[in-house]
Amino acid sequence: MRVLVIGGGGREHALVWKLMQSPRVTKVYCTPGNGGMEAHAVTPPISPTDVESLVRFAREKKIDLTVVGPEASLMAGVVDAFEREGLPIFGPRKRAARVEGSKRFAKELMEKYGVPTGRYRTFTDSDAAIRYIREQGAPIVVKADGLAAGKGVFVARTLDEAEKAVEDLMRFRAFGQAGEEIVVEEYLEGEEISLMAFVDGETVCPMVPAQDHKPVFDGDRGPNTGGMGAYSPVPQISEERIRQVVKEILEPMARGMEEEGLRYRGVLYAGLMMTDTGPKVIEFNARFGDPETQVVLPRLDSDLAEILSAITKGRLKELSIRWKPESSLCVVMASEGYPGNYVKGKKIRGVFADTRELMVFHAGTSREDGVLITSGGRVLGVTSLGADLQSAREAAYRSVKSIDFEGAHYRKDIGIRGVKGRKV
Repeated sequence: MRVLVIGGGGREHALVWKLMQSPRVTKVYCTPGNGGMEAHAVTPPISPTDVESLVRFAREKKIDLTVVGPEASLMAGVVDAFEREGLPIFGPRKRAARVEGSKRFAKELMEKYGVPTGRYRTFTDSDAAIRYIREQGAPIVVKADGLAAGKGVFVARTLDEAEKAVEDLMRFRAFGQAGEEIVVEEYLEGEEISLMAFVDGETVCPMVPAQDHKPVFDGDRGPNTGGMGAYSPVPQISEERIRQVVKEILEPMARGMEEEGLRYRGVLYAGLMMTDTGPKVIEFNARFGDPETQVVLPRLDSDLAEILSAITKGRLKELSIRWKPESSLCVVMASEGYPGNYVKGKKIRGVFADTRELMVFHAGTSREDGVLITSGGRVLGVTSLGADLQSAREAAYRSVKSIDFEGAHYRKDIGIRGVKGRKV
């Protein structure tokens, strides 16, 4: 089987790494890839949103399965284009991917099909949004309606912070067109988790849960990022709660999309808050999460290529998916200044070869005259698989200390809540 992975971040590196473990897979391409994928994949320089070039490449290379990584590719209609050409591809079509591409669309679907989420209002006028925020009070959450690379969410602790978020999104267009419309929603309290599921129409197969760390600094301080680390499992969340999420959130959402004529084939990602009144949806994504993928796939004991291929053929219900009992933890090493402006081109030293228990998933790296350098905000995801969360955490942080590039920073508290947390 010849496989094409679309994208070039840490999530795509983890997908390539896992796909190469399949006895079915003979060759993997990743477009555009990054500086750490050479050992696993050929990396032609094709943009993830250049749909025409991607279709042409898949035809020329006789690709048997294409796997979409980033949300921008889904919203560019790459799945629709591949399916029109009869090319097997894993991911939802553009209309279904709006569950991530438009927060308003997702909220309306949840409301219609009884999926629990926070109260909300949508706005296209900044003055009206600010009036509503003043009526509601703080804390409150302000979100760009469109795609903003995981950074268009502002958890405002004060009214001043909320009003500044509206100004940044709607007047100063910090995230371009993504902020033309915004969603203002109630602030939810509780334990936050991510639960991804393989979805094939109404067939929902949940993966193991993970917890992401979005704020840039220890103690969940500072602006939101695309994710500074993750771990799996999440010991403080009971199995009963996870089953509740599948029954009350993932399955109703899949059925709802089916009823809307949006047959969903791909990964449905639920970002969740476990509140005192039960789990509620913070957001849905239409693809593998990043960095959650980097901790979930190392725990997958089944053949990923078989699973993804089965979904493209509508055969997910025929599979039994197995998971390893070990724990996994990922620490993201970021460039100086991230998630704001950052400098590229810093030489990276000390990256070690992968083992069964330790992996380095490249995100923002490239090669210059054979030298590995930084080329993005999130640079590396240092990941460990261990007998329990504490041992995985210790191994990951030992490994982080062996890697160096100028200005590197990372959170020191990834996984602490899981190691010390109580059941909820």
